[in-house]
Amino acid sequence: MRHIFLPLIAALGLGVALPTFAPAQTMEAVTSARLLPGWRMEDGTHMAAVELRLAPGWKTYWRAPGDLGIPPRFDWRASRNLAGIDIRWPTPQRIRQGNDVTVGYADVMVLPLHVLAQDAAGDVRLRGTVDLGVCRDVCMPLTLRFDADLEADATARDGRIAAALADRPLSAAEAGVRAVSCTVAPGEPGQLTLRAEMTLPPTGDPEMAVIEAGDPSLWIAQPKLSRSGDRLIAETHLIHSGGRAFALDRSKLRLTILGTQQVVDIKGCPAG
Repeated sequence: MRHIFLPLIAALGLGVALPTFAPAQTMEAVTSARLLPGWRMEDGTHMAAVELRLAPGWKTYWRAPGDLGIPPRFDWRASRNLAGIDIRWPTPQRIRQGNDVTVGYADVMVLPLHVLAQDAAGDVRLRGTVDLGVCRDVCMPLTLRFDADLEADATARDGRIAAALADRPLSAAEAGVRAVSCTVAPGEPGQLTLRAEMTLPPTGDPEMAVIEAGDPSLWIAQPKLSRSGDRLIAETHLIHSGGRAFALDRSKLRLTILGTQQVVDIKGCPAG
């Protein structure tokens, strides 16, 4: 299995231990936040996780939360013996905010962190900050700080982390995706239109799609879905955050279909 480890500063993920809160209201949002130290695996990498417990009614966001959410942003630079982290996102939930729907987690979020050490025989010191959004009737940003040791001789598996690893979206093959293709065309000035067509059995009505471009400078509107049997079509448009012209790499596109019965993760979308 190929693993992609993120650099020490990245756009997605988080780590926490004892949080500090700025607005008084956020004290009500997070009841506890800690890093689960996990275990060192046979290949020398380490599996840890962040556990975030939210008060009733509060929610936080997934890596691609939709138009209204605030995705986690983290900074690993203060860590020691850390080469990179691969974040294993559990299956998210759909969150209704008024007339809008975003994507995230409620109650308890356990976010597995697959850690690559510079020296596989040594402990890893995870230290840094994460900026994330929490939401109830209103939404607000929150900054948490973490500082924890991942010991090289820790071997006992943590059931909470194992459960979060198992709670993942289905792959395209597991969900029975038989075909997927994308058509890109010029749209309004500064925009590209994207039409993704896939052969995918229904995942549970109503369905929702999230499309990621693999480039944080590109903004993708909430796709419009249409379905006829196993044929699902998602249509949207893309804009560069800096207002510049851009090209789209279809191999980096990631389509997540969220149904009421299952969630499907489709990586890559060749030309139609």
